[in-house]
Amino acid sequence: MLTEISSIDAPELNRRFHTAHPSEICGWAAETFGDGLVLTSSFGAESLCAIHLVIAVKPDIPIVFINTGYLFPETLGFMEAMRHRYHLNVREYHSRYDPMVWLTIHGENDPRQRRDVEACCAAHKNEPFDRAMRELKPAAWIRGIRAEQSTHRAQLEVLRWNSRTACWAISPLLNWNRRQVHAYMKQHQLPDHPLWAKGYASIGCNPETCTRPIAPGDHHRSGRWNGLDKKECGLHLDHGAGI
Repeated sequence: MLTEISSIDAPELNRRFHTAHPSEICGWAAETFGDGLVLTSSFGAESLCAIHLVIAVKPDIPIVFINTGYLFPETLGFMEAMRHRYHLNVREYHSRYDPMVWLTIHGENDPRQRRDVEACCAAHKNEPFDRAMRELKPAAWIRGIRAEQSTHRAQLEVLRWNSRTACWAISPLLNWNRRQVHAYMKQHQLPDHPLWAKGYASIGCNPETCTRPIAPGDHHRSGRWNGLDKKECGLHLDHGAGI
């Protein structure tokens, strides 16, 4: 397996992957990295697209799921249902902190709001993610991000060395749009997240400052951190969030 940095011609592969179907990219990743491959998933609105593509070529892939302590009950129920339905190898990582104690210590008096969103993301999402990557030591990490989701993601490439995790980051869906994702989900009869029907197009943690339903015509990511100059939780940033 070609896991060393010097063994992989990233520029050439990115030229190939720019127009490749995500299934081709996932197949290459499984063949190249084998048991050194992991997938991260939030089990959000569109997460099953990436999961379904990857388990088609690597059924037992470890799926890192960060349980922040503030996820919607519907998300937790959805994750468990999908774990059993598709026999997923979910590796659940939790924050080191009791969620309610953390709020009290940090002066967050209303659980439905966050005054310091970055600190919350750092403690409950980024720290468990970094810990998962240190423990699993993957050679490559598949993620379900897409270029259309944010300015930062639009600047990324399908295959990229990630210094934060010391492994290759692979984004097979990077050049797909929402229409293509939902066409794939419909074609393969993949279940929708329970909150999808209630107007939640992008689903993270449950404080209203972090996730809300959107109105018809709104950008599908506009329900995340509404009114804040924030577009990323930090997992896909080299420096994380607030750390």
